[in-house]
Amino acid sequence: MTLPGASSPFLPAPAQTETQPRILALVGMPGAGKTLFAHHLQARGFVQYRFGAITIAEVERQGLPVTPENERQVREQIRAREGMDAYARRLLPKIHDALARRPSVVLDGLYSFSEYKTLRAEFGDLLVLVAIACERRLRYARLAARAERPLTREEAEQRDVQEIEALEKGGPIAIADYTILNNGTPEAALAELDHLLERLGFRP
Repeated sequence: MTLPGASSPFLPAPAQTETQPRILALVGMPGAGKTLFAHHLQARGFVQYRFGAITIAEVERQGLPVTPENERQVREQIRAREGMDAYARRLLPKIHDALARRPSVVLDGLYSFSEYKTLRAEFGDLLVLVAIACERRLRYARLAARAERPLTREEAEQRDVQEIEALEKGGPIAIADYTILNNGTPEAALAELDHLLERLGFRP
């Protein structure tokens, strides 16, 4: 089910012209399905930038193993050093470059409300925020079953709390322009996403 996000006088509705470049930002809690959606869009030809890739690159640069705890520490280090919108500001040149070459860009894993505000200030109505929602028990089951960096239920709960409290993650999810429910099969959720993109005029 696709639901329209709440409107706001300082957040105008996304533009509806088919030829206009667009930025689709995926937001959601861990295990909700952001990576599934991002891979699907990448396979369709959309340019994709993953916020988490910045974290992993920094973990590896520091010579640390890529673990949930090291990722958490690096995320907090980057934001403490560069501000809560650090990831968005780091990606701005790449997003501008991609928009000059392609109609649409996908951002996977926007975290903080500060990042959202920076992107909205920079790109205005070109930015569309899509939240992926999922029952918590299903998210935790998916996190436990994933092949790379699985999380126990306790680790998943700790990550939820840390991301909400330390990374402002609730804001972008709450203010999303659209929300897709991902409690069923991947095929059903991706069909909802494709329908939304068609309705909004997104194209690779």
